[in-house]
Amino acid sequence: MIPTCRLTPRHAVQQWLSRLLLLCLCSLPLHVSAQETPEAATAQPTFDELVRQLPTGNLRQRATTVEQLASQQDERLADIFTALIAGDLLANKDKPPVVAIRSGDTLTDALNGTDLTGTSGLRRIPVNNSLRTQLRGMVAQLNLSHPDSDKRYAAVQRFIRDGVDAETAALLTQHQPNEESGRVNDAIDAALALFALQDGNRDARLVAIDTLSGSLEQEARNALRSVAENDEDAELRAAAAKAIDSIQGRISFYRFIENVFFGLSLGSILLLAAIGLAITFGVMGVINMAHGELIMIGAYTTWGIQVLFPDLIEWSLLIAIPAAFLITALVGIAIERGVIRFLYGRPLETLLATFGLSLVLQQAVRTLFSPLNRSVSSPEWISGTLSINPVLSITYTRLYILLFGLAVFFALMLVMKRTSLGLKVRAVSQNRAMARAVGVRSNWIDALTFGLGSGIAGVAGVALSQITNVGPNLGQAYIIDSFMVVVFGGVGNLWGTLVSAMSLGLINNFLEPWAGAMLAKVLVLIMLILFIQKKPKGLFPQKGRAAAD
Repeated sequence: MIPTCRLTPRHAVQQWLSRLLLLCLCSLPLHVSAQETPEAATAQPTFDELVRQLPTGNLRQRATTVEQLASQQDERLADIFTALIAGDLLANKDKPPVVAIRSGDTLTDALNGTDLTGTSGLRRIPVNNSLRTQLRGMVAQLNLSHPDSDKRYAAVQRFIRDGVDAETAALLTQHQPNEESGRVNDAIDAALALFALQDGNRDARLVAIDTLSGSLEQEARNALRSVAENDEDAELRAAAAKAIDSIQGRISFYRFIENVFFGLSLGSILLLAAIGLAITFGVMGVINMAHGELIMIGAYTTWGIQVLFPDLIEWSLLIAIPAAFLITALVGIAIERGVIRFLYGRPLETLLATFGLSLVLQQAVRTLFSPLNRSVSSPEWISGTLSINPVLSITYTRLYILLFGLAVFFALMLVMKRTSLGLKVRAVSQNRAMARAVGVRSNWIDALTFGLGSGIAGVAGVALSQITNVGPNLGQAYIIDSFMVVVFGGVGNLWGTLVSAMSLGLINNFLEPWAGAMLAKVLVLIMLILFIQKKPKGLFPQKGRAAAD
């Protein structure tokens, strides 16, 4: 029998401590090796993992995630930050969450761009004002290296609005030698001048004032005005005041250019509305009071195409132009064959008959589509604004309508001058009896001419649907202006219609700022009456046999 040895408490404690020390020594190499593993030492969250962390945690943790994302070089970052600022970055509660960017009615995956429209359970990722300000600065820095010059220009403008500090000035100075866009370089010069005006010495501030005298930024004017009013240096105050005068002169010039553009765009609308009437009234001698309703039918055609083909909004205008022309041309031919052909040579009767037709067409539209106005969506390619400089912007809608009006005018001129139909129309308008004697079927020429004028009125309705609501009374707003354009330019003269439409558009646009919209129209009408007293046949009267009639 082996004798047992009983441990004393002291020996038991020593044995327990020795075993604990042995256990620590055995685990120490494993722990150290784990720390020294290269993968563990360099492990960093990926871009996708950081994006999926944005919906989690509180606002402070979200700000930390944003800073980590900002250090990553990824082309998706600007879109994600922009959506986060606007409240259009959404996520659900899945593990890992789905993060989506909302754009209108569509949803796309923020990481791979796949379509997520219709996905449920997505909620906005919230941010506070402090984080939103931080994000705007980050987006501006990201956009400063964007390949699109408009993005870079917007980024520099963002720096100017937020205030240029030493860090921002160093960033802009570093970027400027590589900048190829003159507009962006001018904005960078203005930003650096604003910084020098605040923190530079006297000579640097004088140079900054000279630089800012060529800038149209609102912040530049504010800074110069502050120097001109509050600075202790008389030379600086005088230089700032002179710079402000120079800027105001440039602003006045660009305001004039803007007024000219808007006047021409208004003239193009009058041209589209009146050019069809110039054919029916000027060539055929028919006072068509239903011309405005033909414009209305063209506008409703545009709305109808968007209702029938909701997935083709981007193509709707291109489809609506020929559709509106054909529909209104057929309506015009039906009006000519059913009513007008019995009233040639009796202008007052045509006025009364077509006025009744206008009421019938208005009521028909109210019955079919209700009296409520309809809104027509604008395609993306016609929306937005072309910003030329900080004080001059041109809307794409007005620009396209101006170009479209000129295109319709020159297309009509080609038809009238280079086609058989145009030759016969001119022959019938100059001498109907002689045209019949040489074999021209004047009855059908009348119908086709009225249809051509009506079709152009429908095309005008397509253009007007982009700047106003479509309703039963749409045409009534333009019928009087159309007659004014035709009479002012010279009855039957298409070049006179072009010149008079643009002239009336410019006159009306320059009168409105100080006379008001209604008084401006009254003044234009008075001037037109006085002009007709001196030149009853308009700017470009017809010559030859047609003039004698």
